[in-house]
Amino acid sequence: MFISTLSSERTTRMNRLNPSVTAEEYLADSNVLVYLSDAVTQLLEHKEEYTQFGVIRYFAEYFSSVKNGNHVLFREYNYIRATPHNRASFIRVFWRCYRQIGKSGDLLSVLEYKSLLQLLCPDFPVEMVQSAARIVLMDDAIDCLMSFPDFLYAFQLQFYYQEFLESLLVIYQDLLTGKSPNTVIVPTSTSIEQLPCVAAEENDKKVSQQDRVDPSILAQCIDDLCDRFKHSHPSRSCMREILEQKDKVCYYSFLMSLAKHETINQTVGVLPSKAELLIDPEMDQELDKLIAQISVSPGSNSSGSAVGGLKEVPRKASPRRNIHHRRKMEVESDGSTEETDSSEN
Repeated sequence: MFISTLSSERTTRMNRLNPSVTAEEYLADSNVLVYLSDAVTQLLEHKEEYTQFGVIRYFAEYFSSVKNGNHVLFREYNYIRATPHNRASFIRVFWRCYRQIGKSGDLLSVLEYKSLLQLLCPDFPVEMVQSAARIVLMDDAIDCLMSFPDFLYAFQLQFYYQEFLESLLVIYQDLLTGKSPNTVIVPTSTSIEQLPCVAAEENDKKVSQQDRVDPSILAQCIDDLCDRFKHSHPSRSCMREILEQKDKVCYYSFLMSLAKHETINQTVGVLPSKAELLIDPEMDQELDKLIAQISVSPGSNSSGSAVGGLKEVPRKASPRRNIHHRRKMEVESDGSTEETDSSEN
């Protein structure tokens, strides 16, 4: 069930029932070995705590959390970006934890979004947050405030398709300098912070016509780039549709259009549409129940926060929770992340 669930998220992935696909090819494509390796590593590192549950139950709990997308909470950055499923799961956790920020209409800075992300992933890099902010702000004023929905969809695009966008930026810069697309060298492991930013070279200069490229040429380069990245790229038809609507295209305006496109959202498959982003009746009902329990709890302080009340609830150790990066933040790794919503208000 676990293997079929992972593969069903990406319809273009290999079919495990296809006789032409070898077991080795399917395991590599589905990233199952990544989770097997991590499960064993976690068990060995924390065997004194995990073995009390029994090895069979431990593995059942581990893969259940992976299937439900709760396995990335408080994990290290290299793990949450290790597979497309991990990235999508982290995007969903981020949305569910901080949805109340969007409901309240608060605008936050890059550093504030970085702090929120690092509550969920202690070593989450600020460069990734800055890259998402550049999409929202068009790389014009990186210190401006952003709404939660705008940042969330830009973050989804940047985080999920990081390597593809890094390579696309190199191609875009080469086209600006007049290099032939046929001679473009596409990196596959260069981090975004190491790539020069076109707009950053002229800090206060607004994007002019000279800072744009021919969309038809860029479309051809993107098509070639997609061939190299196989499944790890946005929809070709979606990117082509956006480029066909422009006479000249700027890199960040193109990414902003991609971030807002519903096809991208549907492909990643973890966030609702923008119209429904802040609507979650089930989550609201659970929050109401939680608040009601706290308000009638003996010895509860009427002025206390929901988080304060949660600290009085005894917790049982669970193999779903990562021990190495366990935080004091009272969030269950079985999906009950709603407590962080109330802590934001």
